[in-house]
Amino acid sequence: MKPLILLTNDDGIQSPGLAAAAEALHPLGDLLIVAPFEQQTSMGRSRTQNCGGDGTITKTIVKYENHTWEGFGVKATPALAVVHARLELSDRNIALAVSGINYGENIGSCVTVSGTIGAALEAAEKGIPTLAVSQEIDSVDYHSYSENVDFSTAVYFTRKIAEKMLNESLPFDADVLKLEIPLSASTETKCVVTRQDRLPYYTPSIQNRNQQFGAPEKISYTPSKGKYLSQDTDAYAMAQGLVSITPLSYDLTSRISLADLAAILGASTLRSKGTEHGNDT
Repeated sequence: MKPLILLTNDDGIQSPGLAAAAEALHPLGDLLIVAPFEQQTSMGRSRTQNCGGDGTITKTIVKYENHTWEGFGVKATPALAVVHARLELSDRNIALAVSGINYGENIGSCVTVSGTIGAALEAAEKGIPTLAVSQEIDSVDYHSYSENVDFSTAVYFTRKIAEKMLNESLPFDADVLKLEIPLSASTETKCVVTRQDRLPYYTPSIQNRNQQFGAPEKISYTPSKGKYLSQDTDAYAMAQGLVSITPLSYDLTSRISLADLAAILGASTLRSKGTEHGNDT
C-alpha cells in the first residue's frame, strides 16, 4: 500500500500553490488533500471555531495542468483542517504531512504567525513528519490566487525533500522542516540547511487615517528581503537566493541554561529522570 500523504495549507483549498504541491507529491503516495475552505493567511495555529469556522466539509476538485485530485475544503483554521483530516477523513495512518505551497516566504520571527507553519505544527504534534513549503512572490497580493506565480521550482524541491522524508527518519526535535523557495531559484539552485533568523522579517505600516477613531484601516506588511541578523539563517539564504531548509521544533523553550536563569530569579530547576533528551540534568 502506498504511503498516505496529507496535503494542507493556509491559503485555501482553491489555491494554485496547493495544486502545485499536489503535483509534486502525487508520484510519492496517496494524497489526502484537506485545507481551509477560505483564505486563512496569518492564522498561526489558531483553533478558534468563531468567524464562520463551523467545520463544514465540502468536496472539491484540485487541478494542476492535466492532473486532478479530490480535495476537501473545511470551514476551519489551517490547524483545525488538519484535525478534521486526521480524525474524520484519513483511512489509515498519515506517513507525511505537507503544508503549502504558500504564497509568500515565511522567514524569521513570522513563523509564529504563519498559518502554513501552524498547520504543520498541528500535524507534527501527533508525530507525523511534516514539511512546510513557502514560495517568495513579487508584486502579488499574499491573499490572492494569482496565476502569475511560477511554482515549478517549488514543485521540484517539494518532491525532492518529501521523498527524503518518506525514506529517512528525521533527528529528534526536527518536528517540522521549513522549506523556502526564493523567486530567483531554479532546480539547479543550491539547497542549504539554516537556523530561523530572529529578524522581524515583515515590517508593519498603517496608512494615514482620515480619522483615528471609528474608521476602519488595514495594516500592511512589507518583507525585509536582503536583511538578516546572522549568515547561517533562513533570512540570509533568502537574501542570497538560496533554497533553505530550517528545522523547527514545537518545543518553544529557550535554549539558554535553565540553571543560569534559575540563579538570576532565585528559583530552582527540575532534574530530568528517565529521558535521553532532558536539559540541565
